Order: sequence, then C-alpha cells, then structure tokens
Amino acid sequence: MATRKRTKYLGVYQRESLERTFKGKPDVCLDITYKLDGKKVWEKIGWLSEGYTAKLASDIRADRMQSKRHGKELPKQKKKAPLLSDVWTKYEGWAKLNKSRGGSDDISRYNCYIKDRFANERLDSISPFDLERMKNDLLKKDYSPATVKHCLVLIRQIYNKAATWGVYQGPNPVRGVKMPSIQNQRNRFLSVEEANALLKELKRNPWNKEEYKELKDPQLHDMALVSLHTGARAGELFSLTGSDIDLNHDLIALRDTKNKETRYAPMTKDVQDILRRRMPEDRSALIFTTKDSEQIKEVSNAFGRVVDRLKFNEGVNDPRQRIVFHTLRHTFASWLAIQGTPLYTIARLMGHKSISMSERYSHLSPDHKRDAVNGIEATFNGGKGIEVHTIEKHRE
Repeated sequence: MATRKRTKYLGVYQRESLERTFKGKPDVCLDITYKLDGKKVWEKIGWLSEGYTAKLASDIRADRMQSKRHGKELPKQKKKAPLLSDVWTKYEGWAKLNKSRGGSDDISRYNCYIKDRFANERLDSISPFDLERMKNDLLKKDYSPATVKHCLVLIRQIYNKAATWGVYQGPNPVRGVKMPSIQNQRNRFLSVEEANALLKELKRNPWNKEEYKELKDPQLHDMALVSLHTGARAGELFSLTGSDIDLNHDLIALRDTKNKETRYAPMTKDVQDILRRRMPEDRSALIFTTKDSEQIKEVSNAFGRVVDRLKFNEGVNDPRQRIVFHTLRHTFASWLAIQGTPLYTIARLMGHKSISMSERYSHLSPDHKRDAVNGIEATFNGGKGIEVHTIEKHRE
C-alpha cells in the first residue's frame, strides 16, 4: 500500500493499492483523520471500487466531528478488531496440534495466497467484496476452483476460531461469498494390466537410462503397492510407523488421516511381505523415509517420470483423468466396486465420513442393478424373466 496523500478536503487522505485495481487503474482507499482525547487518530473509510469518494469521506468526517462535539461514541473509541495476522498466529498453533499433517496445508495456503493480501487488515475491514475480488483474481491466474475454495474455507475457519476464542464477535465475510464450483472427481482408474506395468516400472531406476535395472530399495514401488492394496493416501503412508503395523492380525492403523479419525486397513499378503521387510527396530520409527531418515513431505517426481514412460497420460489434457499417485487410492475403491463390494464397506475402507462420498463408485457395478431389474421382471412374468433389453426395444 502506498503512502497517504492529502486530498482537497480537510482531514481526508487517499492511498493507492499495489494489488487492487478499479476501472483499469490502481484502486484508491480513503482515510480520515481527527483528534480524539488530544491524540491524532486515523480511520479507514473505504475504497473507490466500493463507492466511496473523497467528498463522501469528508461528509463522514464531519459527522464524526459533530458526534465528538455532542459527546457521542466514535468508532475509534470502540475496541479495535484484531489484525488477521494476529489471529492467524494463534490459529497456526492450534492447527499444528489439531489438524492432519500438522496443519501444513493451511499454513501453505495462508503463506501463498492470503498473507500478502489480508495479513495487515483488521477482521472488521475485510468485506465479502474483498473476498470476491481475491476469488476472481486467483481464478484468472488459473488456480483451480478447489484451491480457491480451500482458501475461502481457511479464512472462514480463522473467523470462526476468532469468535470461539472471544477475540472477535463481528460478522464472517465468507458467508457473503459464493464458493466456486468444483468438478475435480477422478473417474479414471488403472486396469489390472496397467497397475502391474506401473509396479514393475517403479522397481527400476527411473532417472538413469544406462542403469535401467531394478533398484536396491524400491521404496516408491512399495508405497504404491500398499496404496493400491489398501486405499491409503500418500500422507497416510508418510506418517506410518512400526507401531501402526499389526502383523498378528494383518491390520494397518492409519492414524494421520484427512478427517483425523483412525481407520484400520486389512493387509494382503504382498503388503504383509513389504511391511515385514521394512519393519524398523524402533517401533516408533517411520516405515518410509527420505535418504536422511526424515519424514517424506511429497511423492517423488520419479512417479511422474514412470507414468510418462508408460505413456499413461499421453494425449490426456483433463487433469482429472491424468494418472497421479492419488489414482492408486481411486483404483482400490473402483476395483472393490467392480467386484460387488457394498458401498458401506467401501466407505469404511476408504475412511469416508458418509456413504454419499462413496456413491461415485456405484456405476461400476451395473450387473447388480441389472439383476435387480430382472428380478422384478421375473415377478411380473410368473417367475420367467425376460431380458431387460427387450423392454428397451418396446420403448423405441
């Protein structure tokens, strides 16, 4: 924000925004100043883009002077709302203790998209209009609707926590903002042949063509196989420790989940073999680590190189249809649906909070729907069912 400049109106100043624009020019914020109890105070009035003008700011200042003269309470005498940055500091500490992955997603979103825009704004000065502008700016920069929605949800949570902690009791501006429409569900999943080809390639060195041979420690392959056989997310694998593995009952406890609820994943024989081989001597130690024995933060880009080598994404422009590590989790659920697993069971294995989240897989078991219709048909025909497609022919 630029420094304040005088206007032709007494006690009215203006400052140009370094980020906001209005009618092709930098947006201008109008401030007024006056003395209160012998001290000079400043009060933000508003932006040109919100309909405020220097003349209107002057009229508001005149109203403040009249209220002061007659002993009425002025806005500056009221307790100031906290800065967003101050509330964020407290929220960040709370998120590290209470949110999955230590709140790393929220911290990243705040630092990347919110901090520079709103950190020094007071909670009562951020309007739905400001948030709509942020939303539109991010969408114009080709950030995904999901990313933009996550940012708005984070701001909403910060306001809600501020109210819970008793540091701010004003309105939550996010309530006046329409969330962007999100259509990011992945429909593509791996066939058995594709999955086997992928696992085979992940055992090889994806970087050095001259050493195109099996790796001594195919950790990425092992992580991919565990995800494919259990539906585990990458973040859940990163935080997996020896104490989470119950080889006696063939169960994996996935504790650092997206919804903060522990779920238990049954192990296949291949998963058992991998985890038994990787079991650390210290049961509190991580199963999968970096070369420096630290916790992994993101999936190696070697995964993408292998996918490219197999040409799984060749000619695929829709990001929802591209093969990424998360596709392995989606493949696990899709295979369950194809073999007729009830949606309730899929929801439990996937860690979905409601069965509605698993209904996206219901279309993968059409034979069960056809059997149900044939059963009704058989009832109407004295136990002699006819093929469903004959009804379709009559309709035509």
